[in-house]
Amino acid sequence: MFSRLFERGANVLMIAMMAAMVALVFGNVVLRYAFNSGIVFSEEASRFVFMWLTLVGALLVMKDNAHLGMSTIVARLGETGQRICRGIADLGALACCLLLTHGAWKLVVIGMDDRAPVTGVPLGAVYACLLVSSAGMALILLNSLWRLLSGRMPREELVNDTGSAGE
Repeated sequence: MFSRLFERGANVLMIAMMAAMVALVFGNVVLRYAFNSGIVFSEEASRFVFMWLTLVGALLVMKDNAHLGMSTIVARLGETGQRICRGIADLGALACCLLLTHGAWKLVVIGMDDRAPVTGVPLGAVYACLLVSSAGMALILLNSLWRLLSGRMPREELVNDTGSAGE
């Protein structure tokens, strides 16, 4: 329930961010070429929105287990080998996410005192996208590890098969 609500909200947010970014950039281009003026904050704001868009998208892709992976060798192992490899991969990714979350928290705290030159937005609010994404990914990985260790993860989920994603 919460997962679907989160996913739906994130999708709506991403659509809104993409629309805002397109409007800012396109509007700025039209104004520059047609009227020799422009939207002063357009470049900075669209860059900040792009950061949020990218990292929220990465979080959603992680939730769906759709990141690219090299599964050629792991797919040929037995179920026990696949479970071990999945555990090692999730533990390594979790360690990276926890380090990233810790560093992002420090960056957000430091950045709250600094403001962007044009928009005046606190840079900590901009860098919070990294904190949200890395903490969210860490929670997803913790859930994955719990499911793996408790035996609730079915064999079909052990190997990341993105070969049919483009079809």
